[in-house]
Amino acid sequence: MCNRRNFLQQSTIALAGAGLFGGMTMSCFSGKKEKTAEEDVFYNSDDMFFKISLAQWSLFRQFYAGEITNLEFPGITKTVFGLEAVEYVNQFFADKAKDMDYLKELKMRSGDLGIKNVLIMIDDEGYLAVADEKERIKAVENHYKWVEAAKYLGCHAIRVNAYTTDEDPEDARLAAIDGLSRLCEFAKPYDINILVENHGGFSSNGQWLASVMRGIDLDNRGTLPDFGNFCIKRTEPEENTIEAWMNTVCLEEYDKYKGMKELMPFAFGVSAKSHNFDEEGNEKDIDYYRMMRIVKDAGYTGYVGIEYEGPGDAYEGIKDTRNLLIKVGQELT
Repeated sequence: MCNRRNFLQQSTIALAGAGLFGGMTMSCFSGKKEKTAEEDVFYNSDDMFFKISLAQWSLFRQFYAGEITNLEFPGITKTVFGLEAVEYVNQFFADKAKDMDYLKELKMRSGDLGIKNVLIMIDDEGYLAVADEKERIKAVENHYKWVEAAKYLGCHAIRVNAYTTDEDPEDARLAAIDGLSRLCEFAKPYDINILVENHGGFSSNGQWLASVMRGIDLDNRGTLPDFGNFCIKRTEPEENTIEAWMNTVCLEEYDKYKGMKELMPFAFGVSAKSHNFDEEGNEKDIDYYRMMRIVKDAGYTGYVGIEYEGPGDAYEGIKDTRNLLIKVGQELT
């Protein structure tokens, strides 16, 4: 039986063994024109001021459904999307941070494919800005293993969250500075950067998060500005599931373009969030030209990670995001 999972597994194995990229057809996708990943992609980072990576969260439904695995992700990134850099999500290998056999296999697969491991996005390891100091220190220590895993995989950073239980913005800011500073100090000898994403609550207020960055006197602290994560307050989900959380409604949103300008001076990464596209290939709710001008004006030349989070076919959504980034990048360069 020919299905997407079998195709990806076979493609990854073939690539790892042969070290090749071109010549693989997507014949498992019946009803569509067969084309190789090489034919489907016209991407050359030399043509743009930034490089493109793929954030693993773009395929979160497929990972949670067990259709694909973390070890397959580097191969999928290259064979299906023609990209050569990945951003991992720790949730998809949560028990493997200290499993050296597993990490060795992941590093070998990405290395054989010429894939750059950019960073690991960290969730569910405690609140780095929680009010209680003991709880905050415990959260910091929970991240240590991911700093070490990131170093082994050749990543330059881990992405963390400035979650807080404080309701006062100044108390929350001081707690965030303390927790993040402790983690940055640990990560410094590993040459790993600690990046905070605008990811809800105070952290989605660009001015607040920028003030946190200014309060940390360590050069391995930074931000990972996300085009679409400027919602400060949401409705409560009907149940504790990913889909329920995805269907919540934003009640208070920070100006995304203002927020990007405030966070880009500290950026060591950028997340290109996307949900829906119009017939001309533009994101319906985010002006990518405006966003990428902000990115360029900040002097940023690193990776911009695709993070498709919309409905429908995630594979097509990722390609639409990739194509839009390429079009905008080539026009702005």
